[in-house]
This record gives sequence, structure tokens and C-alpha cells, in this order.
Amino acid sequence: MTGATGFIGGHLVRALAREGWEVHALVRPSSAASGLSAEVHVDDGTAEGLASVMAAANPDVVFHLAALFLAAHQPADVPALVEANVAFGARVAEALAGLGGHRLLVATGTAWQHYEGRAYSPVALYAATKQALADVLRYYADAGQLSVTVLKLFDTYGPDDPRRKLLRLLADAAVSGETLEMSGGEQLIDLLHVDDVVAALLHAVDRNGDAGGTPYLEFAVSSGAPVPLRTLVETFNQATGRTVNVTWGARPYRPREMFTPWEAGPPLPGWKPEVALADGIRATYGTPA
Repeated sequence: MTGATGFIGGHLVRALAREGWEVHALVRPSSAASGLSAEVHVDDGTAEGLASVMAAANPDVVFHLAALFLAAHQPADVPALVEANVAFGARVAEALAGLGGHRLLVATGTAWQHYEGRAYSPVALYAATKQALADVLRYYADAGQLSVTVLKLFDTYGPDDPRRKLLRLLADAAVSGETLEMSGGEQLIDLLHVDDVVAALLHAVDRNGDAGGTPYLEFAVSSGAPVPLRTLVETFNQATGRTVNVTWGARPYRPREMFTPWEAGPPLPGWKPEVALADGIRATYGTPA
């Protein structure tokens, strides 16, 4: 697995360990990997080093979750985005293909690859790099070297999330009393609990085996119940018993704002989300005493 020290990856590592998988984590030299329920391998950045790690692990399945997310980029960010989101994934695929035999790579894409519901229109350079990796992985699948399943995720949340994303901002503001300045709040937000994401990733392994040898598969992984941002804030307040003060319309919408979630992607057959939004928020952010 790559991305094992990240939010989703950490939850997936623990789930795999509970189910008895032998897990190997490929991490950067700077990653804090202590405490992982996995055998840890450090990527030295070379093809030879990665091939050696892959041979030692000899995996049947690779979960490629490592990525660099930037909602908006600066010119200096371009090399890091391309390296983290395209080049690294290509190196992982090449090393896995080099083992021969039937190997499965499960990777994650993003609904941000589909601005205004288009077949392909990246919201940000981040989304464009996710598409670029998908195109690279399709080569390995079409060439018969790997089986590949890409799950395109919507926004995610859950316990132990270190990311400064929307629900964390709401939780912090509820405690501090800070008034948040937000946009008009009309955009629809599709939030998926991390437990449902982990279940989808595990199901993708079974689904690939049921697909009759189809070398490349893509599925959308969505809550199926997007809500307007204003409604999300109300749901947070009701679920936690707290109050977040918001000034609506104080900030402009982002360029290429996703007002409506992408709906054209095929859903992952046999999987459905189990954690309702209010229940997930309540369990994650609690109710004040």
C-alpha cells in the first residue's frame, strides 16, 4: 500500500490487519510510519529500489492511495503535483508489472475530474494529474501487465482526520466561537464516511475478481445524498448540539466551483454507503457535555 500514513490509508491499514491481510506499506523517507500495522518499506526514489521492495513484498494487490491534494496551485507547485500524483504511481505500476503473473492495482481518482458533469474536465491541476495517472494505469491494463480498478472518490470525512477540511473547520469554529466567512452556500457537497470508503476499497478487490478478467475498471464512489453547503452546516449543528456562526456570501465561489456533483460515473456494483451523514458527524465530532 502507498499512502498508508494518510487519512484513508491509515483506516485501510487497520481494516486489512483486522481481516488478517499481510500488509506492506511503501512510505517516503520523511513519513512518520511508526505504529503502522504493516511491514514498512522506505522508497529511495529509484526504480531499482522500488523493484526490490516490490519483489520482497510480492503482493497480490497494491492499494495506491498516495497523492498530493491542492485545491489551487501556484507555479512552484507543479513539479510536486506531477511527481506525487503521476510519476510515483507510474513507478509503482512498473514495479508491480515487473513481478509478472496476475496482479491487481486499486487506485483512487476524484470526482473533480468531472467539472459540470463532463466526461472529462478537471476542476484543478490536482484533478488533471489524477486523470494523467489513470491514463498511465490504463496502459498497463491494456498491455495485459496488470488488472487495474480506479475508484473515483467524492469528499471524505471521519475520525482521526488531520486534514483542515470543511467539517474540521466547522468543529473548530464551534469550539472557538469564531464566525466563519463562507460563499453563498448553494453548492452541493457529497460527503462519504471513511468506513464506507474502506469498504469500497476492499469490495473493489472482490469486484475485480468477479469482472471476468476485465483489465481496467472505473467506478464512482459516492454517498448518493449530496446536500447544499448551508444544509450541511445545519446538519452539523443539529448532530453535534453545537452552533457554528457563518456569514454567508462573505467569500467568492472558487474558480470552477463544483455546484452539482458528478453523476455520470458507474457506481461500484455490490457496494453502498452505510453511514448516514448526521450519524457520521455525530460519531466523529460528538455532542458537548
